[in-house]
Amino acid sequence: QVQLVESGGGSVQAGGSLRLSCSASGSKISMYVMGWYRQAPGKQRELVASITRGGSTNYVDSVKGRFTISRDNTKNTVFLQMNTLKPEDTAVYYCSAGALRPANFWGQGTQVTVSS
Repeated sequence: QVQLVESGGGSVQAGGSLRLSCSASGSKISMYVMGWYRQAPGKQRELVASITRGGSTNYVDSVKGRFTISRDNTKNTVFLQMNTLKPEDTAVYYCSAGALRPANFWGQGTQVTVSS
């Protein structure tokens, strides 16, 4: 079992950048598919980005070209670099891990607020 703790959220103006980090403990992230989800008020949680054990990445269309997910297995940490942020990116962002899909283990979430 893996424990996940997110950090790096905050408030930023539109067009700005943030870098989220997800630090894992209890197990090595190299064993898992890792992902970042987000949930805005009144909306369903959506998978924003994922990265496989081999490093292949996938993104939801709305963040392609702006967000980059990466993993550092030596630091047992996953990152989400978010550039050119928009107000619609405002949400609570959750780190996740799983064997086949990143949906078995979850962090507590970190708030990202983008003002126009």
